[in-house]
Amino acid sequence: MLFNSYAFLLLFLPVTLAACFWLARRRGPHAATLWLVFASLFFYGWWDARYVPLLVASVAFNYGAGRALVRSAGRRARIVLGLAIAVDLGVLGYFKYAGFLGAGVSSLTGTSLDFGHIVLPLGISFFTFTQIAYLVDVYREPARYDAARYALFVTYYPHLIAGPILHHREMMPQFGNPTAFRCDSANLAAGLTIFAIGLFKKVMLADSIAAYVAPVFDNAAGGYAPTLLEAWGAVLAYGLQLYFDFSGYSDMAIGLSKMLGVKLPLNFDSPYKAASIIEFWRRWHMTLSRFLRDYLYIPLGGSRHGPLRRYFNLFVTMLLGGLWHGAGWTFVAWGAAHGFFLAVNHAWRALKTRAGIGTAVDARRFRTGERLLGAALTFIVVFAAWVLFRAQDLPSAILILKGMAGLQGVVLPAPWLYQLAAWFPGLRIYLVGIPPGLIESAGAGVLISKGQVAWIAALLAVVWFAPNTRQVMERAEAIIADRRSVPTRTALQWAPHPGWVLATTCMLVASLLGLSRVTEFLYFQF
Repeated sequence: MLFNSYAFLLLFLPVTLAACFWLARRRGPHAATLWLVFASLFFYGWWDARYVPLLVASVAFNYGAGRALVRSAGRRARIVLGLAIAVDLGVLGYFKYAGFLGAGVSSLTGTSLDFGHIVLPLGISFFTFTQIAYLVDVYREPARYDAARYALFVTYYPHLIAGPILHHREMMPQFGNPTAFRCDSANLAAGLTIFAIGLFKKVMLADSIAAYVAPVFDNAAGGYAPTLLEAWGAVLAYGLQLYFDFSGYSDMAIGLSKMLGVKLPLNFDSPYKAASIIEFWRRWHMTLSRFLRDYLYIPLGGSRHGPLRRYFNLFVTMLLGGLWHGAGWTFVAWGAAHGFFLAVNHAWRALKTRAGIGTAVDARRFRTGERLLGAALTFIVVFAAWVLFRAQDLPSAILILKGMAGLQGVVLPAPWLYQLAAWFPGLRIYLVGIPPGLIESAGAGVLISKGQVAWIAALLAVVWFAPNTRQVMERAEAIIADRRSVPTRTALQWAPHPGWVLATTCMLVASLLGLSRVTEFLYFQF
């Protein structure tokens, strides 16, 4: 079931909320918890009921492993933890990486290693990582929870399919609060507003620009070499589609949870405003970054063993982070690229410190210039890396990257040529480099349009200059904010007054009318 579907909006959500509020008032939070577990399993099973037993088995196994860890100590606890994580990763590896591994072994050895057609269970990466983090934390600091609350922690429908990756210390106290899951007008108003913002982002923005992405990427997979404008047009469109798609999902998850009186952690904080790759990863998929830092980078040694070891740890962490996103060489390359970018960024910071750069009298002017240059460079490398994230294979990714570099020529679409020729009749031969009589055939099939450029310009303006949802909803206190997130006052600050009621209604109506076709969220494939 998708958040952006009539079944969810008109049936599942109102029934789930009404029953939860009634049970919380009449029977208490434990009954409401059990209802939400059932509703979450139904929500998950709507996609494919065959994988509900897998989710239930995963929850039961890891809950039992957590109980065993509480009762264990020393070497026995390490063995329990190691075996539990091995089982979790084994299940994840089979469903997500068996085909990739089989293809790799077959290509290297010339033998056939076929695991058959394996359907990836929805959200398996998210509920697996959530539970691995839980087990590691219980090993470090024993904690005991009842089965119902643990089951809700893992299956909670607002986050189950595409995150955020939850931490039990953030969620369990909220689930155990005596006032949890009760009907509250303030929570409903704030939650519905956040949900409406997210739904609008997904339906009206992400889905609208998505049409400009596939033509170039699909043609590149067939060997087509895109020109400069085609490549940049498709990559910018994809980066913006991904931004509003993932940001929209994160907002909807937070809004749905706020309706129930439960806060989810911030997962998305205007990453395209980042002035460095380090800052980008503090703003993009923040709970995954936190997981990779706490459960992979730091255990590898972090920055404790010198700069070279630090750069190696960063590279390995991001390489595995790329592989987490998908079983393919393009994802491996994407993770390796970001690992390299992070190492270079940290090396630059270390060099600045040693050389005393930016500490002179004009330090403020230097920092301003550095931030502007850093923001531009970060934007370029992030979008270049998105090519690896989206491309079907490495050869097509290389074709698109070469197009972005201008190595495959610059061709203007025919309508643009007509317009330029009308404005500058004497320059038409120089604009296209061909005789005037052939202008009709120049750029006739170029995969970019004025509508695409308008969409890109409008969405970039929103990305760079509009306040994000956290800033707009600051007064509602609906989000567990990252400690590095600095509150920013904005003229669009939300408040429960008629203006925001009208705005929320308009966003919901526009989104409902725009649901002509239901599209999955991009992060569902991970």
